[in-house]
Amino acid sequence: MPVRFASAFVFLILVSALPSRAEDPVAEAQAVIAEQIDALMANDAEKAYSHASPGIRSLYPDKDRFLDMVRRSYPPVYQAGNYAFGRSKLVGGGEMVLQEVMITDPKGKDWTVIYELRLMDDGSYKVNGVRMLANTTSTGI
Repeated sequence: MPVRFASAFVFLILVSALPSRAEDPVAEAQAVIAEQIDALMANDAEKAYSHASPGIRSLYPDKDRFLDMVRRSYPPVYQAGNYAFGRSKLVGGGEMVLQEVMITDPKGKDWTVIYELRLMDDGSYKVNGVRMLANTTSTGI
């Protein structure tokens, strides 16, 4: 009996040490994007920054610099009037998710924004980059 218990215990330790995998990568990526957009619209630098990947954090080492960069470089994302998710694409079985987001800025101009999210070792997704295209229609990723 003790051998079975020890084997089960070792198995549980090994399984818990494996990197976590997302159950539904697209839904999880969309939730991260929505939380970040909502945080940006509320001017919540800390929450918006919490969704940035380590690569982005290395470029912008604090939340205020990050928020300033988004404000200057991605005003439609920073001040999204309305947004809706479009097409998505999984790369490498979910290690990366490309997600199309249609955004209307406060002035009524439409944008297609492609988010790149990376799967982290803890199983969460973080935003690793954003590409904006003005006045486009969905043509796929």
